[in-house]
Amino acid sequence: MSDVEHVVAQPRTSERGAATRSSLLAAAREVFVSKGFAEAGVTDMVARADASVGSLYHHFSGKADLYLTLFEEWQARQSQRTKQAARAARADSESDPMSVFISAARAYLDGCLEEQELAALFLRGDGPPGFEVVMRDRLRKWAQRNAALFEDEPALAVVVTGALAAAVSEVVRTGDRGLAEEVLAIIGRIRPAASATASSSG
Repeated sequence: MSDVEHVVAQPRTSERGAATRSSLLAAAREVFVSKGFAEAGVTDMVARADASVGSLYHHFSGKADLYLTLFEEWQARQSQRTKQAARAARADSESDPMSVFISAARAYLDGCLEEQELAALFLRGDGPPGFEVVMRDRLRKWAQRNAALFEDEPALAVVVTGALAAAVSEVVRTGDRGLAEEVLAIIGRIRPAASATASSSG
């Protein structure tokens, strides 16, 4: 094969590899959602993807790697949703940090409902060993981003982050969009103690 032919052929090989990888992830998602991580089998995933065990191990180190890849890709989509919502709020001249937070939180909850089965998979605790550490680390980073949004109100950031984390679990469990809106309305009324005292005395 000439160098030119090799260059032309390479993208086709890469496309096939990407297609196989996508098929394996889609199959893994179905198996994890239906069986959970502990009961999921690599052979089930390979069969659903119409692939070989060798191809699975070419792209992933095992079922834990598949699970974590699905989680990271879902997190990336959620991050994109929330960033777009926050940018849109600021583009509309919204300067109140709580209003920006609520816009981003609504986008996050919408994403959870849009991908409810996948969100439920990650929230129910049936993941590979050490996954709880990954989840705690994500929550910590989420709290840090919220602290930056609320600047001099670290306690407020902790409260709203915790409230939304609890809401995510319940909204994903029930699939209740109305509940999501009620929770957001309540969180949106939370204010620091100093602000609340000033409002009540005024």
